[in-house]
Amino acid sequence: MKVTVEKEKENLVKLNITIPAEEATNAYNSAVRAISQHVSIDGFRMGKAPRNMVEARVGVERIKQEAIEHLMPKAVNEAVAENQLDLITQPYVSSYDFELGKDLTVTVNAELRPEVTLGEYKNLTVEAEDVIEKPEALQKAIENLQNQFAEDKIVTGRETNATDIVSIDFDGYVNGEKIKGGEAKGYRLDLGHSNFIPGFAEQLVGKNAGEEFEIKVTFPADYHDEKLQAQDATFKIKINDIKERVLPELTDEFAQKVGLQTVDALKEDIRKHLDETKERGKRTNAENAVFKKVIDGASVEITERMIDREADSLLSEYRNRLAAQGISWEMLTKNQSESEIIKSIREDAESRIKNSLVIDKIAKEEKIVLAQDDLTKKFDQLGAAYGVSKEEIIQQISRNPEIIGSLSQQALNDKVKEFLMNNNKITYVAPKEVEI
Repeated sequence: MKVTVEKEKENLVKLNITIPAEEATNAYNSAVRAISQHVSIDGFRMGKAPRNMVEARVGVERIKQEAIEHLMPKAVNEAVAENQLDLITQPYVSSYDFELGKDLTVTVNAELRPEVTLGEYKNLTVEAEDVIEKPEALQKAIENLQNQFAEDKIVTGRETNATDIVSIDFDGYVNGEKIKGGEAKGYRLDLGHSNFIPGFAEQLVGKNAGEEFEIKVTFPADYHDEKLQAQDATFKIKINDIKERVLPELTDEFAQKVGLQTVDALKEDIRKHLDETKERGKRTNAENAVFKKVIDGASVEITERMIDREADSLLSEYRNRLAAQGISWEMLTKNQSESEIIKSIREDAESRIKNSLVIDKIAKEEKIVLAQDDLTKKFDQLGAAYGVSKEEIIQQISRNPEIIGSLSQQALNDKVKEFLMNNNKITYVAPKEVEI
């Protein structure tokens, strides 16, 4: 086999591969035999028809293509290894000259990985934001826990206040006509945490159980129902009952409800959780700061073609996430410029490509490689995140093998970031805002 390599602009490469006539003919004959196993020709059993009849039935070109598909993986792999090519896309055959009895010539096109020039990435001193805990963090965490076990108790003899929970019947109108879907009975509304139309919950404060009244509101200009955007509306309201949230007392009995024996043990457990959260936050800030400094110091020429591919992939993922939330692309672009969305996605695509290329380059320079334990750890993390076993994750991957590539890249990212953390000095500075 003979190979010549032509490097073209924007990291494209062309491999001109010549396969000796004997090898090409053997591949052609093998392709005839393979195809004949699936072709029915009168008077012959499957796989027993003469070559000329198989050629007449399926066409010589199809047989040639089958032969080339069989020959190319090995030929391309040898050509890539011999010429030390670092491909970033799957090679494809763009043309061939296949005449039986003569050498086969095939032109294969692919794209090379861009050259990455690393700046300093070791022995740096990097500033990262510290994580400072608010003085009331422990008390707030305790209150949040109490809220999870709070009870809603009916109150009588007073008007509603801004922290109550009410059961209401309501009926909405715009220009005297009922709003489609704008009515309900026995609707539970938390007045302190309402996501209703602005001004709706506020007008229910100071009312009594059993009271009937009307309120007026204006729908937001960006309301999801176009017919109601910026429209004035009237709602007929009836308060059925009023409830207030009653927090459990902080006692040993309460601590036992959450799996601990005493209030002191509960506080100690929460304290430990806050400390771990703080340390994770500091670690994340440090990793991000180091990685940003390393990325900023690296130089990579990323082609528009690479950005197009990554942006198309990100856009597809984005559309799928929107669809899962019941949001169409048309709905999104009514309130946000499509060109701005696409611009943001392309910027994200370019950033991801550079990050990935720099990580791969550092891994290569430092001989950082993945072991089975690294992937096993990723399986465990994924299982914990989705509440399924490692075995179930492996089954999912077996059905979607492309996932393994993504997990492998994530695992490599983790190992490179760990290397960077171990080989650079971090100094913590006061954050712009208090974190926890």
